[in-house]
Amino acid sequence: MSVRRLAEASLQPASFAFNRANAAAAKQWINKYPKGREQSAIIPLLMLAQEQEGWVTKAAIETISDMLGMPYIRGLEVATFYTQYQLNPVGTRAHIQVCGTTPCMLRGSEALMDLCRSKIHHDQFHTNDKGTLSWEEVECLGACVNAPMVMIFKDTFEDLTPERLAEIIDLYDAGKGASVTPGPQNG
Repeated sequence: MSVRRLAEASLQPASFAFNRANAAAAKQWINKYPKGREQSAIIPLLMLAQEQEGWVTKAAIETISDMLGMPYIRGLEVATFYTQYQLNPVGTRAHIQVCGTTPCMLRGSEALMDLCRSKIHHDQFHTNDKGTLSWEEVECLGACVNAPMVMIFKDTFEDLTPERLAEIIDLYDAGKGASVTPGPQNG
């Protein structure tokens, strides 16, 4: 697991704004919290920004922090703490999070990471040449009984072998990721 940092300045856009639909959704999220507790909406608003942009930018953190009346550093703390937030540009078709915690490691997640290194990019947090795929090692994804596992965007794929993950990666790279059924992959 590495220290989580924002993408380098050259990759950061100058500004961020929610599109019309997401601005309305952001307002709904903020209104779900009692007066004086609106800052609690930081987690869903960061996720909304990520779904819109593909990753969480510095400008998005600044904008959301301002919306919630909180210091930028508080928004940055949340965004850098949770691995659900992508702080660098990720693959447009799939960003694969490989669990590297002990149960998954004991059941073969290192082989899954080796596969990602060979099929996507040797280093985490980098896209393949086409920009369609990226990967990273993360801490527990919460399905230890079905180790090893990965998460692709919001879907989990469990009981994986390197062969099955290779098939899944190829389908996502070909734009056919929606055809892959999430969940246990051992039949």
